[in-house]
Amino acid sequence: MTRDTKVVRLAVIPGDGIGPEVVAATVPALHAALEADGHRLDVTQFDWGGERFLQQGAAMPADAADLVKKRDAVLFGAVGRPDVPEHELVWGLIIGLRQQLDLAVNLRPVRAFPGVPTKVRDTDGVDLVIVRENTEGEYVGAGGVAHAGSGHDLGIEVAVHSRRVIERAAHQAFALAGRRSGHLCLVTKSNAMRYGYPLWDRVVREVGEHYPEVRLETVLVDAMAARMIQAPRSLDVLLTSNLFGDILSDLAAVLAGGMGMAPSANVLPGADVPGIYEPVHGSAPDIAGKGVANPVACMLSGALLLDDLGHTSAARRIRDAVAGTLRDARHHTADIGGNATTADVASAVLHTMESQR
Repeated sequence: MTRDTKVVRLAVIPGDGIGPEVVAATVPALHAALEADGHRLDVTQFDWGGERFLQQGAAMPADAADLVKKRDAVLFGAVGRPDVPEHELVWGLIIGLRQQLDLAVNLRPVRAFPGVPTKVRDTDGVDLVIVRENTEGEYVGAGGVAHAGSGHDLGIEVAVHSRRVIERAAHQAFALAGRRSGHLCLVTKSNAMRYGYPLWDRVVREVGEHYPEVRLETVLVDAMAARMIQAPRSLDVLLTSNLFGDILSDLAAVLAGGMGMAPSANVLPGADVPGIYEPVHGSAPDIAGKGVANPVACMLSGALLLDDLGHTSAARRIRDAVAGTLRDARHHTADIGGNATTADVASAVLHTMESQR
């Protein structure tokens, strides 16, 4: 079936906590950005998450992956609520959906916007991307607990790293670095880990031979954590394992003002599979329903979504409007030192988009 390129068929999973609030702020911006180019947004919403788990015993249906495959992309809000065990929703929804769709790569761009305060000094001009392997490592789900309840409980967590999975993440990172500064950092721990990370080092070097225009630098994860704070502008594209990417990308978000500024994309490069685009701030149950959540991370995730679908001018329209809005401190939510509400920011972004047309 031929897809109508004038229509973006979007699956929306608002999820839990502040997820519905930031998604509700983002969808109108996607509509407006596409309509300015003569395109249209067709939204299908799914009520997957904690409430569904409480009512039906599962956060999403068994055929969830098949349902979203009928759409071009997925905008995801957040997962998690205090009255449901965390693993039931994380593994039962977002990680489960990523694995069913085999979304091999998690992209975490970090950009310091002018006017947004941070807790780290000298972040002006920071613009980096973390390319995180998204299906293996410690998140593969292998392991178990032996002697449970005996007083001698033994937790076993098995990290799995395979050549094929490392290769596809590495190709994505090298290609991205080639389009940017030509500098790629591999984050590793092969000085202490005997098997998995030496495999990463070897495979990434081999893949690098296909990208002679990209300079590869290998950095130990502990050194990278320090460098990210001390010299963030020395970084452009980072390639990491699943665990290291999870930790470092949350640390890097501080460079942009915090988790409310941190977008992400879960994708399978080169395949006809919908990506999942989500802010990474979590469900934040302490502020859910108060209307004060920062919608910027979700809006920037929407821009990533549009970029990946080929709607680059619409994506740029959202980013430019976000940047213009954030220059004015009146449009800062509490997490970045202001008093604006979610609705205030959403309205300001839409107004800025309209004024820029």
